[in-house]
Amino acid sequence: MDTVRRERTDAGDAGHEGDAGGAAPVRTGAAGERRERTDAARNRAKILAAAEGIVAAQGVRGLSMAEVAAAAGVGVGTLYRRFGDRSGLAYALIDAREREFQTAFVQGPPPLGPGAEPAERARAFLRALTDRTVEQLDLLLMAETAAPLARFGGAYDAHHAHLSMLIGQARPGVDAAGLADALMAPLAAPLLAHRLRECGVEVERVKAALDDLLSGVIGG
Repeated sequence: MDTVRRERTDAGDAGHEGDAGGAAPVRTGAAGERRERTDAARNRAKILAAAEGIVAAQGVRGLSMAEVAAAAGVGVGTLYRRFGDRSGLAYALIDAREREFQTAFVQGPPPLGPGAEPAERARAFLRALTDRTVEQLDLLLMAETAAPLARFGGAYDAHHAHLSMLIGQARPGVDAAGLADALMAPLAAPLLAHRLRECGVEVERVKAALDDLLSGVIGG
């Protein structure tokens, strides 16, 4: 699943300098540009925080552009210019959390980040990925079922490459890529939602099963 969706700028598709019949755009000074970027970042953070609160309280179905705008204290037009539509806003929520998660396993503290043994890091990664999936389960369920291969792509590739690396380090010579796919399969959003919501399985049971699978793959 590719979670990265480019946002539209507040400026939209304004005319370029030198367009026939158009005046050159007025340029702001460096201080003005920095202030605009700071304001835009602050608005984005407010919007995403408001949207997260609504999803947490009402689920994805309750994600309304008008309600998010009201909660964030911005105009509805700002949301549409930045995110395009409700779906774009949902993907922005996924992307923001995914960036935090990737930062944690690439450069965060051990055992999730560098500094621990590969087997220990792999175990921590699968447990953290479980929590990350459960945290945004409704959003990921929507994203992963949007198309037949929607689960695969940007975020999946990053997770898969990282887990494959750890498996290869812990047990050189095995099919690390194939084993990484097998270990990540139980965390597909539709399957996880079914197990947790329809079968009443506890999250800790999912993690324990992944621990056992990992032990079978790399030992220990």
